[in-house]
Amino acid sequence: MIETDILVVGAGPSGSLAAKEAALKGANVLLIDRKSEIGSPKRCAEGVSKEGLKELGIKPDPRWIARELDGVRLVAPDNTNVFLDTSTIPIPEAGYILERKVFDKHMAMDAARAGAEIMIKTNAKSLKRIDDGFIVEADHMGEPIEIKAKIIIAADGPESRIGRMAGLKCNTPAEHMESCVQFEMAGVDMVNNQDISLFFGSVAPGGYVWIFPKGDDIANVGIGVLKSKTDKSAYDHLVDFIKTCPETKNAQPVEINVGGDPVDGLMSDRIGDNILVVGDAAGFVNPLTGGGINSALESGVYAGIVAAQAIEDENYSKRNLKEYVKLTDEHIGKNYKKYNAAKAYLLSLSDEELNEIAAAFKDEEFSEVTPRSLIKRLIKVSPKALLKLGKLF
Repeated sequence: MIETDILVVGAGPSGSLAAKEAALKGANVLLIDRKSEIGSPKRCAEGVSKEGLKELGIKPDPRWIARELDGVRLVAPDNTNVFLDTSTIPIPEAGYILERKVFDKHMAMDAARAGAEIMIKTNAKSLKRIDDGFIVEADHMGEPIEIKAKIIIAADGPESRIGRMAGLKCNTPAEHMESCVQFEMAGVDMVNNQDISLFFGSVAPGGYVWIFPKGDDIANVGIGVLKSKTDKSAYDHLVDFIKTCPETKNAQPVEINVGGDPVDGLMSDRIGDNILVVGDAAGFVNPLTGGGINSALESGVYAGIVAAQAIEDENYSKRNLKEYVKLTDEHIGKNYKKYNAAKAYLLSLSDEELNEIAAAFKDEEFSEVTPRSLIKRLIKVSPKALLKLGKLF
């Protein structure tokens, strides 16, 4: 029997940062991950905000930065381009394209340096509640082990088996889970290999196609679709795009990544007695953009702090863990309802309407680029936007 104060299940960014923060505050922390190599395989487009990392005290390291970005390019169905450049306006979502396989290891190493113990190739199989916590049955390197923990932090991705096993309703409904497929490709002839490019409309029902540059001719080329919006698979949609897009038609894949992206907002049921849920497992993904690294990291910080305080208090009850919900609602989730409304509006637009909006936006001079400022501009351009979003923004 292995005993620990806090067991963190999943060594993605949120889990590793939760482990680090809790260890720094004096808790005994064990971080486990079912993979043989932390960070691999990646299930991510790898974009992250500079400002978000700065706010969390994460210093940029050239080992895990594949590309520093200059801006964003939005592409309408008729190929009208809208460029947003960081040299003239601040763009909160602009930042870096990561090497997630290196970044995730970097975060786990920081957790180890803070005092957390790490066990790789360790898969949590079942939970048993006891008076003062949980006993977790797991496989470690192919051998059965038991781990006794006062608090569990579930950082095991959008499937969140741990949350379910603990009795929490913390899984995204299928209709709000985007199906995502991505190739890392060489030979991509990008319009601008310092900008991320997002393609909207019927090319990606319920989502968008992205080209995220990682080098002069290297990029992550991916798609997210809602299955309720199409009968075709995400893979088929992506292959069709790659074959017809001038930037990708001559490129070759060197890696494929698949996974789900929860875009329904935060789970209300993300704590219970002796448990907190973080990152994708709790829906810390912007419903409008589908981006989740920064919010996952932030959720991990709050979970680690609150869990460590609960250990100090010797009170692991749901009531004593509510500070985590308060912090994440206040700092992360407060705008998610608005983002969900904006997403519903965008999904209601035809290709023709998207083309009209792009035509109106392409020569606009923006003083700032935030979801709020963009939606205000949309309201000026589109009567439908005023009808659906006017009361919110």
